[in-house]
Amino acid sequence: MRVTGYKSHGVGAAAALVNAVTSAEGDDGDEALRTVLADHGFFVDGFTPDTAAALRPWARTLRAFFEAGSLDTAVELLNGLLTDVPMHPHLADHDALGLHLHYAPPQVDLAHRFRATTLMNLSELLCDHGIDRIGVCAAPGCDRVYADDSRGGRRRFCSDACANRTNVAAFRARRRTR
Repeated sequence: MRVTGYKSHGVGAAAALVNAVTSAEGDDGDEALRTVLADHGFFVDGFTPDTAAALRPWARTLRAFFEAGSLDTAVELLNGLLTDVPMHPHLADHDALGLHLHYAPPQVDLAHRFRATTLMNLSELLCDHGIDRIGVCAAPGCDRVYADDSRGGRRRFCSDACANRTNVAAFRARRRTR
């Protein structure tokens, strides 16, 4: 797996942030957003309430990407964001990660580094796999987004719980109609 590739922490972090901030059951409190970043491999030593405040509008912006109904819409959105978010890629070799690429220099704030990383990782996802690997959960009543990292690429739900609940309901409905 490439560190900056499709399965990287940036794609998962983007979906988790969008769900925390924009879904009905999300938690967009400062500590919850800090946990989202930490859970996805971001160094959160510099996390402050200002970081959380900067991440909330980014989550609302990224939601439009996960809701994009066409490749053209997703490309247009990401191209606009690539113009808006300053990038300064550089190579880094810290901890046990080995040599890898960062999209923003270390001296910028955490929110900027997060925006740059998630934007580049989502762009790689779109280039490598198209629009079929992202979406909004297909379960009735669920508004969470997902990025599919499965081998088959057929995911339609944000979680196994939503998939199971929907499939059991469909099975029971079929049994009632027989």
